[in-house]
Amino acid sequence: MTYNGEKSGAFVVPTGIGASIGGYAGDASVYARKFAQKSKLIVNPNVVNAGGFSGITPNMLYVEGYCLDAFFKGEINLIPSDNNKIGIIYDKAIPQDVLNVHINTQNAVQTVYGTNILAYEITQEEVGVEFYLTESRISVGSVKNISTIEKSCQKLLDKGCEAVAIVCLFNDSDDLNEDYSNGQGVDPVGGVEAIISHDISKVFKIPCAHSPAFKDYTIYPDIVAPKSSSEYITPTYLPCILLGLSQAPKLTSDKSIGINISNLDFLVMPYDSLGSCPVFECVKRNIKVYAVKENTTELNITKDKLFHNAENIIEIDTYKELLNII
Repeated sequence: MTYNGEKSGAFVVPTGIGASIGGYAGDASVYARKFAQKSKLIVNPNVVNAGGFSGITPNMLYVEGYCLDAFFKGEINLIPSDNNKIGIIYDKAIPQDVLNVHINTQNAVQTVYGTNILAYEITQEEVGVEFYLTESRISVGSVKNISTIEKSCQKLLDKGCEAVAIVCLFNDSDDLNEDYSNGQGVDPVGGVEAIISHDISKVFKIPCAHSPAFKDYTIYPDIVAPKSSSEYITPTYLPCILLGLSQAPKLTSDKSIGINISNLDFLVMPYDSLGSCPVFECVKRNIKVYAVKENTTELNITKDKLFHNAENIIEIDTYKELLNII
């Protein structure tokens, strides 16, 4: 099941479900980076995105959630890539001073890392993002004008871009979850960010990721929890998605090239978030799924609730213990 003689795995922490590890700001990176030393590792952006930082390493494949599902269904293969030509979409609603901060940021990432940022587009109309937490503490939301993002995306593809970063204006989120800075609760913007990236991935079949923009870009002066801290020391969260997209794999429906689901050796998931497409597909294909008990979420969907007789779902106490097994 190896690809080019190397073991292949996936390390996934779903977005917006309050994962105790990976539910904040790149706080699952320390584990994912160790797994990537042992195998080629597929990660969703939520695992490694950390505001002005990124946990991405050369042996990781940065795959957005919709494409991740398509990969596990066997609909697409992943072709490892680096230095992708990136386009950036900015929401027309972003004020000029906030936009300037983001343009300075993209230029800095390009200068320091050599990231290939080919062009950017400002949407013709305001996107209109709304987000909130449900009673069960799950992050959700809506996008009033997704078509204006799609039109800008097409312009960037016509210019030769191979991956797209999206930056939409969000209202301040602290009042929805004041405990987030203390390393508790759910990231309130994660759910609607997934809606935006899922749509672009579905329509255009390209690597993409979203970063929110806020009108207040001052640096937070108080001490916060370490696992939330990387989001509180930067005025923009754009660097992490640019670094991830730079080496995101290209997507193909040609099953004769790239990494296929049949190459996958294992999937790592939080202990109680097993009700997702990757898990269902791995159970069907008899690929090992490791449910890590030290990482819990708001979902409470465990093996005994859905897969009581699934022998390939293996519950394990810690990431450290699992790393030794891998």
